[in-house]
Amino acid sequence: MTTAPDVRAPLPPAPAAAVPARRRRSSDNLVLGLGGVATFAALLEVIPRTGLVDDRYLPPLSSMLSALADRVQTPEFWEALRQTLTTWGFGLGIALVVGVVLGVVIGSVEILRAATATTIEFLRPIPSVALIPLAVLLYGTSMQSTLLLVVYASFWQVLVQVLYGVRDVDPVARETARSYRFSRLSQIRTVTWPTTLPYAMTGLRLAAAVALILTITGELIIGTPGLGNLIAVAQTSGAVDSMYALVLVTGALGVLVNILARRLERRVLRWHPSVRRESAS
Repeated sequence: MTTAPDVRAPLPPAPAAAVPARRRRSSDNLVLGLGGVATFAALLEVIPRTGLVDDRYLPPLSSMLSALADRVQTPEFWEALRQTLTTWGFGLGIALVVGVVLGVVIGSVEILRAATATTIEFLRPIPSVALIPLAVLLYGTSMQSTLLLVVYASFWQVLVQVLYGVRDVDPVARETARSYRFSRLSQIRTVTWPTTLPYAMTGLRLAAAVALILTITGELIIGTPGLGNLIAVAQTSGAVDSMYALVLVTGALGVLVNILARRLERRVLRWHPSVRRESAS
């Protein structure tokens, strides 16, 4: 008995220049990014020293970095950083879980989707800072006040994206699952969730940035412990260099959060065509 020869055509080899070209583009983007940061840093140093801006209100970058070097040597700074990250993490986690669960449930039930559409569109545009008086009334200046703002702002980012994802599920696939008498949980796991996951990851990426913004805002205005509170104290005490140094730290945190969220999104969605196209480009 002989086996039939394999007559499948071999896959075409990948262009030899594809990988080096991608590396060159990544290297060029890195150089351009570093060039932008260097230009911004140079402007921060030069503008106050040339007198275009009074250095009492905008000190040179070297003064900010010197104040930051002094700050990072104190336990107060690291405790404030820990408190900020804790509030951010708890708020983002609560918003993610609640937003995904409610989004899948509401989006999967047509009656619920129709009944809640107007309410969602009414509540979603309300600025989270408008809830500050309510948060202070309920929790005072404790971490829970800022946590309320963070959860409220981040929740809508996740919920709306998940609703879009559930709505984008292929109706043929949904009806096929029903015809095979899949349970509701099996339908969500095998049909709804694979389509919704990219939307949920987008919601997570957006919510991560919003959560950080509201964390700093709550600490700054309400006075809950964290970097925002340190910024407010530095401002009221006239320590302008230290205030700007802490602002730079919050900006660096924002960049780090965005990078980590994008990397997590690419890792979780490495099977998705959009991520594959982005990696190949």
